Amino acid sequence: MDYIVEKTMLTDMDQLPSIQLGDFVLQFELGPPSTEVQAVARKELRETPELQKQAVAELRELLKKESDLKCPLDNESWLIRFLRPCKYYPDSAAKLVKEYYAFKVKHSNVYDGLKPSRERNIFEHNILTVLPNRDQHGRRILIIELGKKWKHNKVSLDEVFKGAVLYLEAAMLEPISQIAGAVVIFDMDGLSLQQTWQFTPPFAKRIVDWLQDAVPLRIKNIHIVNQPYVFNMVFALFKPFLRAKLKER
Repeated sequence: MDYIVEKTMLTDMDQLPSIQLGDFVLQFELGPPSTEVQAVARKELRETPELQKQAVAELRELLKKESDLKCPLDNESWLIRFLRPCKYYPDSAAKLVKEYYAFKVKHSNVYDGLKPSRERNIFEHNILTVLPNRDQHGRRILIIELGKKWKHNKVSLDEVFKGAVLYLEAAMLEPISQIAGAVVIFDMDGLSLQQTWQFTPPFAKRIVDWLQDAVPLRIKNIHIVNQPYVFNMVFALFKPFLRAKLKER
């Protein structure tokens, strides 16, 4: 099975350093991390110039052995994207690369042709919001509103998932986000019983598998706020697939 890999994580990134997502323009921060962020990388990720150089070389050699995996091995920045969330352990990073693309192949119905310009509907409904400012730890914050704002007859859960993928993959391009990570907040205010029926076990498993195994980004916290009683029905679908590490977040 061949994994078809684009040179960038998204397929229409010609608008860098910003990209139009509906009415929202996401500004990328593609420059080198600040001194403060570099200190975080040293403390939390073991990142040093020497270790980075060594780990990049080792990861490149590991991926060369994967004959069915076609990656941009000459792109050092691309390799670092997978090394940082794995704290520069090449074996773990190689596993993450394989799981990342295996997930894309498994869910090709979602990923085929996925790019911002084709997903205008989700962005125009303003269900997904990336806050313009990072939190005090430098983390990107993504808010997903699946209550009052979500018109489930106009925006499917698959579209919500695609939008979240695009936002988090955009964050993966930013060195500061690779180091500091991201926070995801689910705002369930106004979730109705009819909306809960849109959730299915396969969808729940896809989301959990994605967050636990297939996102090359440090998801530092996942918050669920304003959840009504009916949310318990939704959480019951997700709970069997959650490992302890994600539950703690």
